[in-house]
Amino acid sequence: MIELADVGVRLGEREVLKDVTLTLAERRIGVVGANGSGKSTLARLLNGLVLPTSGAIRVLGHDTRRAGAQVRRAVGFLFTDPDAQIVMPTVAEDVAFSLRRGKLPRAETERRVKDILSAYGLAGHADHPAHQLSGGQKQLLALCSILVLQPEILVMDEPTTLLDLRNSRHVAEVLRGLPQQAVVVSHDLDLLADFDRILVLDEGRVVADDTPAPALAHYRKLMA
Repeated sequence: MIELADVGVRLGEREVLKDVTLTLAERRIGVVGANGSGKSTLARLLNGLVLPTSGAIRVLGHDTRRAGAQVRRAVGFLFTDPDAQIVMPTVAEDVAFSLRRGKLPRAETERRVKDILSAYGLAGHADHPAHQLSGGQKQLLALCSILVLQPEILVMDEPTTLLDLRNSRHVAEVLRGLPQQAVVVSHDLDLLADFDRILVLDEGRVVADDTPAPALAHYRKLMA
């Protein structure tokens, strides 16, 4: 459960989000809007990367201002460019790096890394240089490095923007199978077509909030 109450965000003189009040409980929620509409800022609010200028946000009962650490443990964030999240030389080392704070026994860390790489088709790449993977494989690696921490919520900011059609479809298939609640910001309307709920942002406000067909129709009309 994610709750936003009268949330506003101001960056300098610019009001990026205005009076946003939402309760997000559905499993897969899409967010669309033109560039500069505030959708990426909305995504970053959900795990405390950005704090509201006004109003309040509660994630699983935790206020993002007062309990940022708890929120970030509960909410995994996937950036548009996976290279921004890959920090270790090899695939297995990168996933293991995510577990460092848990101070797990080495055998347990290795088991979790092996299991998550196997689940997402990267087991054969465990010892490969992470930055030499294909774009789609890098996105899956970034996702594995988040999912190995077992977050309750996943926020994804434009996860298919840098991918070709084949890899975009693969990421879409992975999304369908995730047990976590997922909030996905995207310009890829096909990716969002079977989601449970779509939010449409325009100039910092939520101007449509519905199931995919009517919400995306509203967005297309807005863009026309």
